[in-house]
Amino acid sequence: MKIALVHDYLASCGGAEQVLAALHELYPEAPIYTLFSRVDQEPLLKQKFAKAKIIPSWFGKLPFAAKIISPLRFLIPLIWRSFDFSDDDLVISSASWAITKGFTSAKTKEVCYCHTPPRYLYGYETARNWQKHWYIRLYALVVNHLMRQYDWRQAQKVTQFVANSREVQARIKKFYRRESVVINPPIEIPPHFAKASRGKREYFLTGGRLEAAKNFGLIVKACNQLKLPLKIYGSGSQEGNLRRLAGSTIEFLGRISEQDKFGLMAGCRAFVVAAKDEDFGITPVEAMAVGRPVVAYRGGGYLETVVEGKTGVFFDELTVSCLAPTLKSFQSGKYRSQDCRRQAEKFNKQKFQQKIGQLVSKLVLG
Repeated sequence: MKIALVHDYLASCGGAEQVLAALHELYPEAPIYTLFSRVDQEPLLKQKFAKAKIIPSWFGKLPFAAKIISPLRFLIPLIWRSFDFSDDDLVISSASWAITKGFTSAKTKEVCYCHTPPRYLYGYETARNWQKHWYIRLYALVVNHLMRQYDWRQAQKVTQFVANSREVQARIKKFYRRESVVINPPIEIPPHFAKASRGKREYFLTGGRLEAAKNFGLIVKACNQLKLPLKIYGSGSQEGNLRRLAGSTIEFLGRISEQDKFGLMAGCRAFVVAAKDEDFGITPVEAMAVGRPVVAYRGGGYLETVVEGKTGVFFDELTVSCLAPTLKSFQSGKYRSQDCRRQAEKFNKQKFQQKIGQLVSKLVLG
């Protein structure tokens, strides 16, 4: 069986790239097609895809491809059409921003692992504040209307949709009128973090891609008000704004290794997340996997991973006046590490690969 993997783009290592890495491990001979790749510049990507055959598009060869793809998103249909999958038996697409779907042909079937329908097309918060200037809003209004039509057409070509959460499953039904099955993303923890470290835990932790949609500013403001120690790892377009906002108890760690990330998680009081419409949310699951509870906004994918009163606590409004009291009253001793790890075990990589393998076999072999 000849299989091809297709992914939006390889620019940094987030939850979508962890899914792709697990798919690559399951089908190591399958080439990975993508808009552009920065694997050579990103250590984590290089580690995960060192042996992968990565095929970037012609667009990926242009200077500053990563920066210009967003304003030139109308080229996406042309870019994807430049790849020929007609000789493949199966395409497994990993889709979110770049409408990475609709690659079927007379011979070729497609499993689309949908992280979310493109957020910028359907009114969800995104990493970029594209509504800041009127001329950009006008441009986006026209281009995004055409891209929504294209997204719909491509979605109708998919053989089988897989959603990463019930939250995204509902979006697939709403925007594409398509059914889907839910297979949650995989997490993988270094073996020596299988049990959380003991000792006094004094800091809260948050991090990942530091973008506006994740509401890191809210977490910083709440910790500022209470003078609570907060560590933030990762980088992104909002890093400068967050640093200017931060008080003396906030520490920025920048980009860190996977080992350091899990070490920080194992040593924190709780991991804090506050995205409004989180597609799934892999970092809170990672925190639970090393035995630590989560403070999460009551919405989106968090509702599918955090068990209130057992592996964490929810706050109901995206305001400092709601989050601050939750952090102030939080008692990490109420939560048992084994309960957190047991919950996270539901999302391990082996289960993900087993479910994907079974779905592919059923689809291809009938």
